[in-house]
Amino acid sequence: MIEIALRRQFYAEEIEAVAKLRTAALVDALATVPRERFLRAGPWTVLAETDFTGAGPAKTRETPDADPARVYHNIGIAIDPARQLFNGQPATLAPWIDGLELKPGARVLHVGAGLGYYTALMAHCVGPSGRVLAFEADADLAREASRNLSAMPWVTVRGEAAADSFDGAFDAILVNAGVTHPLDAWLDALAPGGRMILPMTASVPAMGPIGKGFVFLLTRTGDGFTARVAGFVAIYSAIGLREEWLNAALGKAMMSGPLGAQGVTRLRRDRHEPGIPCWVHGASFCLSA
Repeated sequence: MIEIALRRQFYAEEIEAVAKLRTAALVDALATVPRERFLRAGPWTVLAETDFTGAGPAKTRETPDADPARVYHNIGIAIDPARQLFNGQPATLAPWIDGLELKPGARVLHVGAGLGYYTALMAHCVGPSGRVLAFEADADLAREASRNLSAMPWVTVRGEAAADSFDGAFDAILVNAGVTHPLDAWLDALAPGGRMILPMTASVPAMGPIGKGFVFLLTRTGDGFTARVAGFVAIYSAIGLREEWLNAALGKAMMSGPLGAQGVTRLRRDRHEPGIPCWVHGASFCLSA
């Protein structure tokens, strides 16, 4: 037990350094929450950043055994290898959570909970005085996540992709799957000063369930939403949260290169005609310079 505790501590310090984390509670969560409890039985199928070649599915490998120490590295770990569904790499997801600036007592919405590991990290950050509502479209995964998170009664897991409305506001929203647009319900529910991590991705049949795109950090201000790029990502496409015409529009926007996305400064919800400042113009939103 002492050895695995030391492994977790080193893992947390390594992710803190590599990902330049600023939230002390998140680093403590990485050192405290047992990642192996949010995985299916090992040995595990894993991948690292170097396993992404950019052409076809990522190359995976198997851990030699089911020693829990194997999971305390910056690797993605398969939830369902056949579907290319992974518990994401900590140095990718942790900066997203860090960007939400979670405080004790905060209210958090998590879309795409998987088996609940990153839900647990956020729940640790907000503590028992906070609230975490997690959605998972796969009913089996949602049931497993609910069991895995049972020691945190301030977390609720719902087995559906999303909701049309919410009872109350959220200080932070983490969307942990590739979408083509933010739902109106998410934008409506974000509290003043609240932050949302939103991966906007495009996919093609050759990529299977994986899409590629930009991660945006949205912040609700007094008169709307600011937006900025928080990174590039290859991520599992959200189930039931994509529009084909917006998928095509995102693909076209990304063909212009990263400078176009990096010029985005706000998310607009007012009605207006598409124009040069519009990076992606949807039916009820626009990411705009």
